Amino acid sequence: MGLDDRKLAVLRAIVEDYVATQEPVGSKALVERHRLGVSPATVRNDMAVLEDEGYIRQPHTSAGRVPTDRGYRLFVDRLSRVKPLSPAERRAIERFLIGAVDLDDVVHRTVRLLAQLTRQVAVVQYPSLARSSVRHLELVPISTTRLMLVMIADTGRVEQRLVELPAPVPADDVTDLRRLVNEKLGGQRLSDTPPLVQALVEESASHLRPAMTTLATVLLETLVERHEERIALAGTANLTRGGILDFQGSLRPVLEALEEEVVLLKLIGEVEPSTMRVRIGDENEIDNLRAASVVSTGYGPGATIVGGLGVLGPTRMDYPGTIATVRAVARYVGDLLAQN
Repeated sequence: MGLDDRKLAVLRAIVEDYVATQEPVGSKALVERHRLGVSPATVRNDMAVLEDEGYIRQPHTSAGRVPTDRGYRLFVDRLSRVKPLSPAERRAIERFLIGAVDLDDVVHRTVRLLAQLTRQVAVVQYPSLARSSVRHLELVPISTTRLMLVMIADTGRVEQRLVELPAPVPADDVTDLRRLVNEKLGGQRLSDTPPLVQALVEESASHLRPAMTTLATVLLETLVERHEERIALAGTANLTRGGILDFQGSLRPVLEALEEEVVLLKLIGEVEPSTMRVRIGDENEIDNLRAASVVSTGYGPGATIVGGLGVLGPTRMDYPGTIATVRAVARYVGDLLAQN
């Protein structure tokens, strides 16, 4: 059955009070704290309906009720108003991120900032190479038979590889190799580069071909084959503030899940731009995280998504505040990457 506006208002009040106080909420407290415009008896009746419908439950034989995962889901989908960040909070985010010197610094500042602002566990995926484009390729001679290949992606991610050449290569030839690879590969998405790398070998002048063949092998490893994803994590100490415990009252399964990079990527990866994903309790595919909620979004320059970021915390989290913070931080990081 559908819930009328009054019962929805009661549910919203229960969620907000429980998140704020961490105590089961009774009808008397609801009437005192919220302008519901009805008597405690009416609120008790509404709470009985909400309990029958599975939106709230009685944790023990007290008068108070707490929201269920289903209650939180309805709150997030229909009842919560996203809190706008204050100008001071916006300035703090901007100031903290604007001082970053390189991509590693951006990621580490972002994950620390998210953990501090939300007081949850924060997870940030490094910009994925699979979604990046080549900004520049540099060839640095180390000796006549050795080059350092440096690939700079449009996201600021930098990859370095050593190239062992089959024979000594003069400095002028290195200059030609550098020009050829940048003309062919500059601006291309990494996923589109394999046929272009092959063409580089076929189109090279005969005296460059041995060096280009070796370079092509290293280029393919750098641009295509090495797509390991990296994750930054901060705020695991926030778990000790309570709220995420399995049915045996242990934090250990959650901590074990957070040690698995595959799990973390599943939590925050694959989110569309400007889309917030909120997974509550049992909606999480990972068994060890069924007592947790995850709020995540994608980030990147403009409409391009290069990675995901988000936070994990107890189902009893401040959803409106957390959603607003995750959204704002993702936008600032995207703007930073766009400026680079």
